[in-house]
Amino acid sequence: MMHTTTVKRILLLSGVALGIALPAPAQTADEIIAKARAYLGGDAALSAVTSVHFSGVLVPDNATPAAPKPVNATVDIIFQKPYQQRIVATGADLVETTALDGYSAWQRTQDVRDLDHWKQLTVLNPDQIKRLRANTWENLFFFKDIEQRGGHVEALGSAAVDGHPAVMLAFLHEAGIVFYRYFNPETGKLLMTETEQGGSIREEGEIMVNGLRFPQKVIQTVKGVDAKGQRAERKLVMTFDKITVNETFPASYFEMPLPRPGAPKTASVSSPASGVTLPNPPPTPGPAAK
Repeated sequence: MMHTTTVKRILLLSGVALGIALPAPAQTADEIIAKARAYLGGDAALSAVTSVHFSGVLVPDNATPAAPKPVNATVDIIFQKPYQQRIVATGADLVETTALDGYSAWQRTQDVRDLDHWKQLTVLNPDQIKRLRANTWENLFFFKDIEQRGGHVEALGSAAVDGHPAVMLAFLHEAGIVFYRYFNPETGKLLMTETEQGGSIREEGEIMVNGLRFPQKVIQTVKGVDAKGQRAERKLVMTFDKITVNETFPASYFEMPLPRPGAPKTASVSSPASGVTLPNPPPTPGPAAK
């Protein structure tokens, strides 16, 4: 009577002899992450990153019959370890700044012609702060060690992006905050990111900085509802012309601002003002990134 192990060996040998293609074992989350980090520039270089600074142009797809042309804005984005983030979007009339400083976050809208005039100052709520913290981690830690912040990664198997094979990982930060990332199974290149809210983030082109690979363009699709309560989709395109790493930014960049003496009083509310929604990473990764 043959032992089970003997039968398995015979079947395996027969498969080789007959030229039968045996299925490759599924890659683990750690193996996929290792490939993704190698593609971005390598473990040592990525682990040494303390800050990332993106500068470029933001083009929202917000055309309407009354205003057929999208309103462009310059955008300046800073991520600094461990949990600091600052995004400044400057349009024709307004400057909108959103910042995270550890466990506090705020958003301020100013008049371009008079920066002392604050249209609104918003203190963000705990759920918004949690999302900003997750977004900051995604842009600085490059897929690795999410367990250290209480999250975990799940390998969800094979998928396809635009007809190309992919492997899918879910980066679960906490309840309601998940980044679904699709990677090329051979190279580790990030192909697409989706959020639990149904939005997607894609990257195009690349900018090399100190041997690290960042996206030159990030395209975010946001799903929601319009003013009439109907489902709507909005697209944001960020094109970067400059990216730097490991600058040191002062605490004042992220701290809650105080009005200058004699400046007009500000309004304060408990939810974001107009809301410049950026990728979960913006750039995710490159070392980017949302």
